[in-house]
Amino acid sequence: MDGPSGSGKSSASRGVARALGLRYLDTGAMYRAVTWWMLQQGVEPADPAAIAARAADPVLDVGTDPDGPTIAVGGVDVAGPIRGPEVTAAVSAVSAVPEVRARLVAAQRAVIGSGDIVVEGRDIGTVVAPGAQVKVYLTASAEARALRRTAELAGTTVEAQRAAMARRDALDSTRKADPLVRADDAVELDTTTLTLDEVIAEVLRLVKERT
Repeated sequence: MDGPSGSGKSSASRGVARALGLRYLDTGAMYRAVTWWMLQQGVEPADPAAIAARAADPVLDVGTDPDGPTIAVGGVDVAGPIRGPEVTAAVSAVSAVPEVRARLVAAQRAVIGSGDIVVEGRDIGTVVAPGAQVKVYLTASAEARALRRTAELAGTTVEAQRAAMARRDALDSTRKADPLVRADDAVELDTTTLTLDEVIAEVLRLVKERT
C-alpha cells in the first residue's frame, strides 16, 4: 500500500492486516529510524555523502504485529521519537540517499520473505515488492490530509501541516532514487470522503477479488 502522508496508509494497512491475520510492516518507520539515528550521531541531513558513509551503521529491529508494531535502533525503542518534528523535517532528505534506500529495501524484502504481510510505504508496489498480489495507492485531498495529520499531532495547525506535506510530497515524488509514484497495476483509492472502516472494507474487497 503506497501513498503520500495523511492518506490513511498506516491505519488502513494495520486494519487490513488485523482482519486477515497477516503481519504488518511500516517501511516509513524504518526510514524515520535511520533519520533519527543520523541526527543523534550529528550527521547533517543535507549532506548526502555523510549519510551514505554511515548508511550501514544503524542496527534496526522491526516488529510486525499489527496490534503493536515496534521499531528500535541499537536496542533503543524509537517509536515515539521518530514521529517528532525534527525527524519529520529531515526524513525526506535522508530517504533520498541511494545507499540508505538500497540498505532498507533489502531489509524490507527480508522481512516480507514469502509474503503473508501487509506493507505500507512510498515505493512498495514499484520497487520493494513489484510482484505483490494486491497493490493499492491511497490518496486524498490536501485539505483532508492536513486535517488528519493536525488531529494526530499536538501544537500544530492545518496550514502548517498542509505546507509541510506539500514540501515532503515534492521531495518524495521528484527524488532520483525510487520516487513516490503509483504502480501501473495499483488500484488508486481516494480516501477523502471515506471513513477508515470504508477504506479497510474496500481493500479487503480487492484482496478477495485478486487472490
